[in-house]
Amino acid sequence: MIVSEIFYSLQGEGFLTGVPSVFIRLAGCPLRCKWCDTKYAWDAKAGQDFSIEKIIKTIKKWPCRFVVITGGEPMVNSELGELTAQLKEIGKHITIETAGIKFVANLDCDLMSISPKLGNAELADGKSALNVEVLNELTANYKYQLKFVICTEQSLSVDSKDDLAEIKQLLAQIENVDLEKVMLMPQAATRDELLAKSEMVAELCRQSGFVFCQRLQVLLWDNQRNI
Repeated sequence: MIVSEIFYSLQGEGFLTGVPSVFIRLAGCPLRCKWCDTKYAWDAKAGQDFSIEKIIKTIKKWPCRFVVITGGEPMVNSELGELTAQLKEIGKHITIETAGIKFVANLDCDLMSISPKLGNAELADGKSALNVEVLNELTANYKYQLKFVICTEQSLSVDSKDDLAEIKQLLAQIENVDLEKVMLMPQAATRDELLAKSEMVAELCRQSGFVFCQRLQVLLWDNQRNI
């Protein structure tokens, strides 16, 4: 597997925010989100070639039960199933962070953290990044959370309302979706951006009933990488 990086930090987003976790960032992603904060992991060759045994040996450096497999887009990696199986053998809690563009069955996964991309994100070929069939498969087969990036300015603008309308339209197409697992988070690359947009996203959560998703890594460490 081509691994962009392995590091120990706190989970910054979702229902496990604040939990000490080891992150395995796999290289390669077909998406080209303009606000992506891990563009260095887009290229499938942007990293070092690790055997699964080497990955397991590396993560054992930290006395931590929680492991996050992220990217890039980990679901496009053909060795993902074997990696999760070996992580589960050593008793790890496994989160997989995905954009929800591909379904892989029978993964050892305790939490599928799905971040469907709205109209502000496209595949490399310019097509929509949304795949409702895949989202239905993922939510039907795994414990999950759905995180949506709100890509707006500092006020309740037309853009933010359009984001919310698009989210509701998508959720209506996902079968038996648990709305208590839907989260909204501000698009922000810096602490100042996060603070400026958080109040607006919080208000959208009050209006919609969705959960506010913190971005702890930005709040604590601004735009510094992997602390």
